Amino acid sequence: MGVMVRPLISVADFLQLADRPVVLDIRYKMGDPQGHADYVRGHVPGAVYVDLEADLADPPGLGGRHPLPDPARFEAAMRRAGVVQDAPVVVYDDWSGHAAARAWWLLRHHGHESVQLLDGGWAAWCAEGGEIAVGDEPVAPGDFTNRPGTMRVVEPPDLLALAGRGVLIDGRAPQRYRGETEPVDPVAGRIPGAVNVPTPDNLDDRGRLRPADELRELYASVGAVDGAEVAAYCGSGVTAALDVLALASIGIDAALYPGSWSHWITDPERPVATG
Repeated sequence: MGVMVRPLISVADFLQLADRPVVLDIRYKMGDPQGHADYVRGHVPGAVYVDLEADLADPPGLGGRHPLPDPARFEAAMRRAGVVQDAPVVVYDDWSGHAAARAWWLLRHHGHESVQLLDGGWAAWCAEGGEIAVGDEPVAPGDFTNRPGTMRVVEPPDLLALAGRGVLIDGRAPQRYRGETEPVDPVAGRIPGAVNVPTPDNLDDRGRLRPADELRELYASVGAVDGAEVAAYCGSGVTAALDVLALASIGIDAALYPGSWSHWITDPERPVATG
């Protein structure tokens, strides 16, 4: 496969593909267990449902609310979903990429070279007249073999220093970043030195990734430019993958803090900033 493909594919370009890729449906919303039921009611033809919490994360605990999955367990899940080592993969969700980007990041991190997120996801597919399939799809097992380490990762020992010399992006809502409210985790606030670029700011009013020039302007406003050291985190490491994808789309290779805020606060010795 060679050089990494563009991280995004439009519905129009998807429909023009000569060879059908493996398609993964990552239907997920926090606190909403209806992903599989929604998939059964309608999905991109040939798509296989992947459960974010069961297949794309380990159980919550000291690693945070959505720790990275054990590599062997992730490999098994991707094989069950029909992922083939040398065939392209397209992922989508019904949450403007907030969940599907986790699958994109994990597959890339574990060595798959051809993974793209369907821009606009399920809403774009329906809006542009894509065919709709119902029920569960038959799946031929894949041969995906994990080789972790492709994507950049940053962990707590390096975060404060990185925030000092580079750009540490907090992708949560501004109120959570400032510590004014915390609806999910037991401690409010942020990692000291982090700057706030809410993950939805990557998207236009249709839930599609904003044009490259707008993204460059957005990230340049916090110093995330070509040549800067950049990392991103969110509440539990899921939606920040969309920040990493957006940055990749404009040529910035950003690291992910996988455990994110939910992991940072498991150690009371780690500092917290507010305001």
